[in-house]
Amino acid sequence: MIKNTGINTFLQLDSNIPVVDVRTPAEFAQGHICGAHNIPLFSNEERVQVGTTYKQVGREDAILLGFDLTGSKWSGFIKQALEIAPNKKIAVHCWRGGMRSGAMAWCLDLYGFDVYLLTGGYKHYRRRTLDTFAEKFNIRVLGGLTGSGKTKVLHQLKALGEQVIDLEGLAQHQGSAFGSMNGLEQPTQEQFENNLAAVLRFLDRERPVWVEDESITIGKRFIPNGLFHQMRDAPITVLKVPPEARVDFLVGEYGVLNKDFLKECTQKIWKRLGPEQTKNAIIAIDEDRIADFIRTVLVYYDKTYRNGLSKRDQAKITEINADSADALANARLIMALENKLK
Repeated sequence: MIKNTGINTFLQLDSNIPVVDVRTPAEFAQGHICGAHNIPLFSNEERVQVGTTYKQVGREDAILLGFDLTGSKWSGFIKQALEIAPNKKIAVHCWRGGMRSGAMAWCLDLYGFDVYLLTGGYKHYRRRTLDTFAEKFNIRVLGGLTGSGKTKVLHQLKALGEQVIDLEGLAQHQGSAFGSMNGLEQPTQEQFENNLAAVLRFLDRERPVWVEDESITIGKRFIPNGLFHQMRDAPITVLKVPPEARVDFLVGEYGVLNKDFLKECTQKIWKRLGPEQTKNAIIAIDEDRIADFIRTVLVYYDKTYRNGLSKRDQAKITEINADSADALANARLIMALENKLK
């Protein structure tokens, strides 16, 4: 049976009902519903052929070409669907909920699947995603100078039962010139937004939602304007960790990374560090004096962060003095302050 399903109902389907995206691999790579599986009806090249035929010849010829191209693939589609959904319950979509998803739904229905067909397709999903960022959330921002261990503190807050959005985790980047950590690969902007919206959808709007203090860009990804404006207007709790504790924390984070990567990233910020400090930082890397390298670049990062903090509403800033960069201890300090303010 085929059930035409609106986007809100589609997003609330049982988690045991897998989502199948029948668009091309290229479309899927650009952005997809979180957790979806790709069973492309056409290859990237085949879609171009069908689209060209549709525009230059007509709809009926495009349909015939589509069946010619997929004729030997249908049993394979069914087998892939059975691997994904052995209970024969499956959700299907394409770009606009048109012929591609309709054809796949027909095929799977014929084989005995219960098929939930997304009305409006991925296009409606994207519209719903972008609308999410205009919704109001009870944002709390966690701030602090580089090396305060803010991301790890967020993870501990989550373990203590708080609602948390790990923006750097979703963006696969730690936010600085060194943020790729010589291995992280960022999702597309579209997929970053999809992943972020998927997290936001499940949050309790009444309870606090903790996020790390970020600029609008995390690596090459942009925080959507609606959410970013809320972050800039939200109360901010600034964790004040002793300088040497921050250095020790960063040595642990960056000391294991490839030297060439560290030098390359340092060169990228030479205009902000200055030629002399850049030279000193690179020499320190070569000589395995990672703590000295960290101290050198922190001069720039600390200045930049303090400048950004000075532009916030000072009445919304609360500072917490910490003895170390211990994430659990600092998460508990934050929770104690929150409980006191309540």
